[in-house]
Order: sequence, then C-alpha cells, then structure tokens
Amino acid sequence: MTLIADLPPPRPAPTLPDYINTDEKLRDAAQKMEATFLAEMLKSAGVGTPRETFGGGAGEEHFASFLREAQAEEMVKAGGIGLAEALFEAMKARNFA
Repeated sequence: MTLIADLPPPRPAPTLPDYINTDEKLRDAAQKMEATFLAEMLKSAGVGTPRETFGGGAGEEHFASFLREAQAEEMVKAGGIGLAEALFEAMKARNFA
C-alpha cells in the first residue's frame, strides 16, 4: 500500500527555456509560422503548380515547393498579413503571464 507521504513532491509548473525569453526570438518564431501558413495558402491557391512547361516530375515539384516558401518569406518581410504580429503578441503575453 502506498502512503501519501511516499509520493514524490509535485513538479514545478513548466516554463519556457531562457533562450525564448527575448522579443527577437519570439518575433522570429512568429514570422516563421506566418511564412509557413502563407506557403500553405499559396500551395492551396495553386501557386507553383507544375504546368507541363518543364515536363513535370519530382524535381519540378520540389522547385515549386522552394519557390512557394521563398515567396512566403518575402511576403512576411514586406509586412505579411498581420498574423506574425498577432502571434508575437500572444506568445509574448503567454511568456510573461
């Protein structure tokens, strides 16, 4: 029979690692998430979809993927759609709560 006195003490609440406690790291993570989101939106919109111009194939699909990612990153650098800022503010609030 296990007595309550034999149980280990409760663990402290988890905290974010120290390297995430800076605004720069949070903003970078938020921008990467916005770029990933935009790349998926571009993919759904058909941007970079092979059109038989180069004959298709796996290489063309990989290139199209890289193209969408690069376009999404440039969109974020140009201001994006505001998702990165909203994510940044939410992560910052959670980090300091």
